[in-house]
Amino acid sequence: MDRATAGGRSRYTDEVTDTVRRIAVQGEAGSNSAAAAHHLAPNAEIITCESFAAAFEAVDKQRADRALIPVENSSAGRVADPHQLLPDAGLHIVGEYFLPIHFDLVGLPETQLSDVHTVRSHVHAFGQCTQLLSAWHWTRHISADTAGAAREVAELADPHIVALSPPGAGERYGLSVLRSHVEDSATNATRFLYLSPQADITQTTPAITTLLFRVRNVPAALYKCLGGFATNSVNITKLESYQLGGTFTASQFYVDIDGHVNDRNVQLALEELRFFVTDLKMLGCYPASPYRGNLT
Repeated sequence: MDRATAGGRSRYTDEVTDTVRRIAVQGEAGSNSAAAAHHLAPNAEIITCESFAAAFEAVDKQRADRALIPVENSSAGRVADPHQLLPDAGLHIVGEYFLPIHFDLVGLPETQLSDVHTVRSHVHAFGQCTQLLSAWHWTRHISADTAGAAREVAELADPHIVALSPPGAGERYGLSVLRSHVEDSATNATRFLYLSPQADITQTTPAITTLLFRVRNVPAALYKCLGGFATNSVNITKLESYQLGGTFTASQFYVDIDGHVNDRNVQLALEELRFFVTDLKMLGCYPASPYRGNLT
């Protein structure tokens, strides 16, 4: 596991973070993104941003050295906005980080669950705490991030409103924990991508290579694209499609593969891929997180 725990920093985190001083995240202090950045680079300054676009811009404008952005959760699935921003952001993936995710239900000290009518949080938090929400049928109010939801509950000072927030976030605002660890799964985790304005191909293995491409307008183009990975024994761990130009034709694809771009079998797969695609772009070749050993 790649978290900075009592055992100290790992070789993986040392390689990925290097001497980074400022990391931009979407969310307030106390959010899961801020926690992930702190675990990954404990000595870095965390630049909190209101939106994913603002976090990307902070790196582009050199207000931050890196951005750490969530892209998928084991319970709630893909985080849509970053996937839409990545292709044109001009940033490169130089690392990944998996953060185990837990949620507390927090409210004012006098709040009683039986009197609650509204719960506030990020939309993805709702997708990770469905059992609790199904049991109580509260009205859901979407907040910009999970830590911000706790702040909003404190500011509203209404005992009928609660928030789903990361452990410790409610305490920042004088809220009480009504229930802890209310996430659906004990193995709930979010994958983050670590983004840099400069490309930095890792020299170590195991590695993950991320590609972006558009398929040619020929029959069975995607099937032929993926065939090269199969025949060369390259494992695809993620495949996402994008709609382009306001159409419903999924012609652009995002792919994560197990392997280094310099591996012979990866090079052979890419040679085959080039016959059937346009605008092939490598978004990054970076160290595979040790947490991946927990995913099998």
